[in-house]
Amino acid sequence: MAPPEPERGLKSVVWQKIKATVFDDCKKEDEWKIMLLDEFTTKLLASCCKMTDLLAEGITVVENIYKVREPVRQMKALYFISPTSKSVDCFLRDFPSKSENKYKAAYIYFTDFCPDSLFNKIKSSCSKSIRRCKEINISFIPLESRVYTLDVPDAFYYCYSPDPSNANGKDAVMEAMAEQIVTVCASLDENPGVRYKSKPLDNASKLAQLVEKKLENYYKTDEKSLIKGKTHSQLIIIDRGFDPVSTVLHELTFQAMAYDLLPIENDTYKYKTDGKEKEAILEEDDDLWVRIRHRHIAVVLEEIPKLMKEISSTKKATEGKTSLSALAQLMKKMPHFRKQITKQVVHLNIAEDCMNKFKSNIEKLCKTEQDLALGTDAEGQKVKDSMRVLLPVLLGKNDNYDKIRAILLYIFSNNGTTEENLDRLIQNVKIENESDMIRNWSYLGVPIVPPSPQGKPSRKDRSAEETFQLSRWTPYIKDILEDAIDNRLDSKEWPYCSQCPAVWNGSGAISARQKPRANYLEDRKNGSTLIVFVIGGITYSEMRCAYEVSQAHKSCGVIIGSTHILTPRKLLDDIKMLNKSKDKVSIIKDE
Repeated sequence: MAPPEPERGLKSVVWQKIKATVFDDCKKEDEWKIMLLDEFTTKLLASCCKMTDLLAEGITVVENIYKVREPVRQMKALYFISPTSKSVDCFLRDFPSKSENKYKAAYIYFTDFCPDSLFNKIKSSCSKSIRRCKEINISFIPLESRVYTLDVPDAFYYCYSPDPSNANGKDAVMEAMAEQIVTVCASLDENPGVRYKSKPLDNASKLAQLVEKKLENYYKTDEKSLIKGKTHSQLIIIDRGFDPVSTVLHELTFQAMAYDLLPIENDTYKYKTDGKEKEAILEEDDDLWVRIRHRHIAVVLEEIPKLMKEISSTKKATEGKTSLSALAQLMKKMPHFRKQITKQVVHLNIAEDCMNKFKSNIEKLCKTEQDLALGTDAEGQKVKDSMRVLLPVLLGKNDNYDKIRAILLYIFSNNGTTEENLDRLIQNVKIENESDMIRNWSYLGVPIVPPSPQGKPSRKDRSAEETFQLSRWTPYIKDILEDAIDNRLDSKEWPYCSQCPAVWNGSGAISARQKPRANYLEDRKNGSTLIVFVIGGITYSEMRCAYEVSQAHKSCGVIIGSTHILTPRKLLDDIKMLNKSKDKVSIIKDE
């Protein structure tokens, strides 16, 4: 299958599949239904469709399955839910007996495989009220056109906590993640060759083996699928510790910077205009957001006023420098352009908020961070004494999170440090209570104490690429994506747990004696997909790399995903909790 179209990509693929397997399956002319969703399916539908789309499919009301609802006995109900005890029990409460049923009949669609125990429970309780009961195999959230998430942030704790009492929980999480990843592949009509990063931990290897086995079972039992063998795609599974630097570095591209520095929750940004509090959702339906989210903040600040002048010049409504107050006036005068300008006001607000934070203290931090991360300064000179580079940050008026991020970059740059040196840093900066934010990185396979004798992975030389001085670092995932597409990943370091698809190996079906055409591999890779899964979260800068590499290698589309999306502060909070018991972690989160 060709890579998804970049406009809506994965979101469109998922919506079309839900339309075909759910709505088309139970649609009747002139019949309206009530739709019941649980927490996961609410997020899933919100990510790929609007209420108007649901109205077009004959849905009159969308309800939360967990909440108490009034009966509507003259209407049929469509249940789109996860196959969990909680959701199934809520469904069963709606159909206790024929005289007390909340709805006329039920159509049930599970996101994923429903265990026999739950299926039998439904069958024995209210089978006469059920018109359909199907599994549709979409158990992930299409967050962006090239990004998916399994929406399981707790997997981070189970996969990396050293507590041996979590072993059963970890096995269950791994099984569930494998099932979910298979639904990503199935939604893309792919049966990929599965490979993984072999060291330093074995999470990626275990998960890859599980996914491979479940893929085999899925395509064996899926009667509708025409795919039986491997398709021209790869699935690469990686442990989070593969690139610690990109998780703590201050990024200056628009999306990554905004989510790091501003209090954006559930993609919602709050701002003030005309003295009123407003909210804006950052989503792909906003063309301007899609256009500027991966650009450097310096470019964004130039771009938005230019766009504003384009609009305003058509009405000669504003002159000179574009400011927020001028935009507010313009909006009052020009109702026709209100929607267009509102988006630009939002993004100008975000950019100005980011720059206020940047100018106050982030600018100085960025130079230090880049020098530590790359081991060279902006002129390309090798950093001889990284402690000297670090000290001004520790002595400055930065908050503890920023100091910890800088200390971590210092440790990562040296591939670990001594216990004595770490103790001294922690005491001098007075972060004894937060010291686990540093020490617990070792559970991710990242050298902290003592220094590791093994060298760091060699990186591509990108010194010739044009970039901003404070944005010289390139996430390691970009090297991996480019090498995977160009067939340059070391098979010892990145082994397959299945037969390598012919399209991705050097020889394929041709004889070693034949001299292949130069574009032979390229021909065969056309329309192939590279799917990536990172255990334990991905950053916004890594998401950006999937778009950049897809743009540069038009023949192969990259789809990147993880358990959840990371921001530096949330990640440090999660790392701090790794050596606490699960009960304590739950209590702290609830508070």
